[in-house]
Amino acid sequence: MMDRTDRHFRFFLRQISRRALLYTEMLTTGALLQGDRDRFLGYDPQEHPLALQLGGDDPRELASCARIAEEWGYDEVNLNVGCPSDRVQKGRFGACLMAQPERVAAAVEAMAEAADLPITVKHRVGIDDQDRYEDMLNFVEVVARAPCARFSVHARKAWLQGLSPKENRTLPPLRYEDVYRLKDELPHLAIEINGGIRTVPEAKRHLRRVDAVMVGRAAYEDPYQWAAADGELFGDSPPPRSRREVVKALLPYVESWCRRDLHLNHITRHILGLFAGQKGARAWRRHLSENAHKPGSGPEVVEAAMAKVPAEVLDSRPAVPNPAPVALLGQN
Repeated sequence: MMDRTDRHFRFFLRQISRRALLYTEMLTTGALLQGDRDRFLGYDPQEHPLALQLGGDDPRELASCARIAEEWGYDEVNLNVGCPSDRVQKGRFGACLMAQPERVAAAVEAMAEAADLPITVKHRVGIDDQDRYEDMLNFVEVVARAPCARFSVHARKAWLQGLSPKENRTLPPLRYEDVYRLKDELPHLAIEINGGIRTVPEAKRHLRRVDAVMVGRAAYEDPYQWAAADGELFGDSPPPRSRREVVKALLPYVESWCRRDLHLNHITRHILGLFAGQKGARAWRRHLSENAHKPGSGPEVVEAAMAKVPAEVLDSRPAVPNPAPVALLGQN
């Protein structure tokens, strides 16, 4: 979710779900320790609960970053051991670390000692030829010796050579049964499932077998469908906001950033999917795309785009028939 789950998208999604655990983009330890921390770590208080996702392999550097995350008020630190990109592999972190479970365990232990925050790990069901269920089980058992609060399992293996990151998200088959088996055999561990989950009903089905569900691109491409998550997955009683209310809640945020000379399209590029599959969706996207980049554009552009959507779409709300037990729903 690089270049997607920045602070502006997270604030927007928080207007849709009050309870979902949100994630930052993956930040490398080098960027965080040597770069502009305000740029990388800044967030609005409304974004809580919020997890900082890290990429790295050096336990000392990761421990320093966990300490910084705690100082900045994050709620969780997540170590990404699932990204298969060439750039990440050259840095010797991401999915290639699945071949080094002892190093991952050392990193988790160092982070847990450095900060009083939950330390979680996101990983694949396997990599390359190390893709048997037993390989994943060994990885999890080794890392679990450190105080890992949750294992977020992308239910596809990753090919470190021969497939692009995009292909690694779609071509390897989904192996949900392996994730279910992991939970069955290690019931004392918190196991979260990720990969190919597109709707709230699908998430509910997975929650019969695992502790939590992580959603990525489905939340970015069709964000409003997750307005039902608070009621159906967390059992909250307040009704979800309508799309009109989501946009209205976003307008003061847009105005505040435009006063700080942020170009409007840095925010509006994240909200193009708000009306996905609805009447007026194309007019909404077109107006934002054609006007948000213009100098001086502000909240009036968003209001004008909203005026092109039928009132029945703006004011409709998802039905929430049967609340389920509390669950985690994250962005990655």
